[in-house]
Amino acid sequence: MPSVLITGANRGLGFEFARQYLLDGWRVFATCRDPEAADQLQHLAKSSGGKLTVAEMDVTDSASVRKAAAQINGAAVDVLINNAGITGVSGQRPGQIDYDSWARVLNVNTMGPLRVLEAFVGHLARGERKLAVSITSGMGSLADNTSGGSIAYRSSKAALNMVMRSAAIDLAPRGIACILVNPGWVKTDMGGPGATLTPQESVTWMRGLIEKSTPAQSGKFFHYDGSEYPW
Repeated sequence: MPSVLITGANRGLGFEFARQYLLDGWRVFATCRDPEAADQLQHLAKSSGGKLTVAEMDVTDSASVRKAAAQINGAAVDVLINNAGITGVSGQRPGQIDYDSWARVLNVNTMGPLRVLEAFVGHLARGERKLAVSITSGMGSLADNTSGGSIAYRSSKAALNMVMRSAAIDLAPRGIACILVNPGWVKTDMGGPGATLTPQESVTWMRGLIEKSTPAQSGKFFHYDGSEYPW
């Protein structure tokens, strides 16, 4: 049975990834900061017949990440999905920068995924797919930034892109591939009600991309439809 580990699985894209993979018969390890408050996820776990495990994980806390990894020590993870992310304080243009908020955004969006990858690299190495997927954003593209603003969020995702580009090279000798995926503009708490995609649509597209990914795609930045996104 293939297995997937998903961060930020209590809502939005993370929850939809967990739901879809579970429906397809995968073993799902779903993590979030406060499992007790994740009612929807807990209900999904109870109805999963033991195929979905919920674990506490705060991606900004190395000890929390290591503890979650220890909970499934010895297990194989075929696909790791770094989904947890935040936008930070709105505005964030020169003259309006909240540096404490910016540091928090970088901690969650950039350092968090690497903490998770480091802690679960052994689990990935035991898997058959050996694929780490990081959910980034088109707002992290330097070439695609024509509107400015959102400095904290944009910089965190651009940095994440570079982190995972390097990780793809560094982990290649272990057979582990890393890809970055822009999910599109999605109707989540982050994307808002005016977005063009539902979580189900976005995740269905991304899972198609994930399914077709090979080591040759490692280190690349994709749009949810499988086309390459400009750096």
